[in-house]
Amino acid sequence: MHDLLDDYAQSNALRDTNTRLKLALGLGAIIFCVSSVSPVAPIFVAVSMGLITIMIAKIPARFYSKLLLIPISFAFFSTVVVAFMHGTGNPLFSVDVFGFDLAIREDGANLALLLISRTIGGMCSLFFIALTTPMIEIFSVLKTLHIPDSVIELSMMIYRYIFVFLDQAAMIHSAQVMRLGDSGLKNSLNAFAMLSSVLFLRSWEQGERLIVAMDARCYSGKLDLTNQAAKAEPRAILAAAAYLAAIAAIAVLTRNIQML
Repeated sequence: MHDLLDDYAQSNALRDTNTRLKLALGLGAIIFCVSSVSPVAPIFVAVSMGLITIMIAKIPARFYSKLLLIPISFAFFSTVVVAFMHGTGNPLFSVDVFGFDLAIREDGANLALLLISRTIGGMCSLFFIALTTPMIEIFSVLKTLHIPDSVIELSMMIYRYIFVFLDQAAMIHSAQVMRLGDSGLKNSLNAFAMLSSVLFLRSWEQGERLIVAMDARCYSGKLDLTNQAAKAEPRAILAAAAYLAAIAAIAVLTRNIQML
């Protein structure tokens, strides 16, 4: 999955668009989503961001839907609990469980709908950034914002070696599966314990190798980042500003609307 994310971030149709503009668009949409008191604006953000990512950035719809399915499933089960445990008003649905009457009421249903719409809208905005902007450009923007170099370099190393260790874990797991290490609960637990211990040792060894490699290249405690982002076109700036203004207007005009 991480290879696909990096590949799409490098080859999408918005690859050459200004990084600051894409970050401002995505982060602005996230802020409006989480601050909206009505689900209308987050739903608008989810639909529009999905269309922008698929139709303008040219991200395959099938891959995007699979990627979005993960947070949607988590948000759905979380909001179901919120709907049952919160709210007053007329009951919309009730069920008897061991003598306890569990009901979804109007306020709880509206709150659950607001939470799931915020989640989906925010994740669509976050996926827009992740699928259109390479991480190295995000780090370059953070550097221009005077974020401490130590924070940026540590983030770069963490981001790089997360995938290295994921590949190592996948290789170890494949070797265990080929030797029937996952047959049965007991063998699966033993295999997982062995995978964790071996991965820890390899992580330690990889860290030592990294230190040696950086010292051999005269590492002075600072990594240089070049900012090669294209300049933002005036029409792109106007389009992004108009889109954020539309979200703000929808959030204000629909602040008193209840869906249920």
